[in-house]
Amino acid sequence: MEEPTLRPLAGVEVVSLAVNLPGPLAAARLAELGAQVIKVEPPTGDPLAAAAPQWYEHLVASQQVVTLDVKQDADRAKLDELLATADLLITSMRPSALARLGLAQPQQRFPELSLIEIIGHADEPEVPGHDLNYQAVHGTLTPPHMPKVPIADMLGAERAVSTALAALVRRATTGAGQPYRVALEEAAARAGDAVRYRLMGDGAVLGGAFPGYGIYECADGHVALGAVEPHFFLGALAAFGADGTHEAFRKAFADQTIAELEIIAAREDLPLNGIRRNNGE
Repeated sequence: MEEPTLRPLAGVEVVSLAVNLPGPLAAARLAELGAQVIKVEPPTGDPLAAAAPQWYEHLVASQQVVTLDVKQDADRAKLDELLATADLLITSMRPSALARLGLAQPQQRFPELSLIEIIGHADEPEVPGHDLNYQAVHGTLTPPHMPKVPIADMLGAERAVSTALAALVRRATTGAGQPYRVALEEAAARAGDAVRYRLMGDGAVLGGAFPGYGIYECADGHVALGAVEPHFFLGALAAFGADGTHEAFRKAFADQTIAELEIIAAREDLPLNGIRRNNGE
């Protein structure tokens, strides 16, 4: 018998004005946890819907999407109706734009409402930027290649979720909502710590220096070996007859297919997987 899906945020109301990626990701995660999410979009829609329509549809599947031109008085009043019962408001615009809408301190009108404001830079919130810019200054890019994952956006979204949960806990204690800011540049900085502190990156222990943690070519592609712990590394040496060097692993893998290597890994309880391309299908 399947256990019931946990919905710890059942009864929590969220209004999101955030478009593009971090805000919609955060709102979708809150919806997964049981919150009722109303996504308010401008008449032009969310740019994410044009850039990645399938991802957009996946994210909003459990949300109510409402189109409002909040610069117009009538629609602005409709937004206020939504905020009157909401617990959380998620935004991702510049602070000056938020202030023009009268939402910089929404708890002044809606005392129990907490604002989760997603911004770019903590110290200079009006400076424009996107995931690529934040990664650029924190060592997670390998030029001239474009990143395959929007690290700052995705980590920023999770930070927005944890901040939202903290806001709910705080309100349960004080009875009042508060404004909170989540900076994407800070999320990128924390991702960059892996490089900054020499855990990963060129020549670092998990950046290719340790033979047990690396990418190796095989007969029909490449495999990722993640034998970090001593017992996994020793197991890999025994399973593949290697002597613990990069070259020994290269030779051991060269003539075998991904499927063959994965069978060995499963049998010997080793962290090894074939590398597959994500074609968006």
